[in-house]
Amino acid sequence: MLLKLLFAPVLGPIEGVSWVANKMLEQADFATNDLESLQKQLLALQLAFDMGDVSEADFEAQEEELLLAIQAIEDEEDDY
Repeated sequence: MLLKLLFAPVLGPIEGVSWVANKMLEQADFATNDLESLQKQLLALQLAFDMGDVSEADFEAQEEELLLAIQAIEDEEDDY
C-alpha cells in the first residue's frame, strides 16, 4: 500500500492510459458482438421462415430491420 502511494505520481498516468485502452477495447468488443448477434438473428429468422414458422410479410419486415441495423454498424465501423 505504501509503495503504491509512493509510486502514484509515476504510475498514475500509465494506469490511466491503460484504463482508457481497456474501455476502448470493451466498446470494440461490444460492437463486434452486436454485429454477430444481428447476423445470428438474421440466420434464425431465415430458418424460421424456411420452416414455415414466420409468414412472408413478417419475414420481410424483420429482415429489413435487421439488415438496416447491420448496415448502420458497418457504416459506423467504416467511419473509424
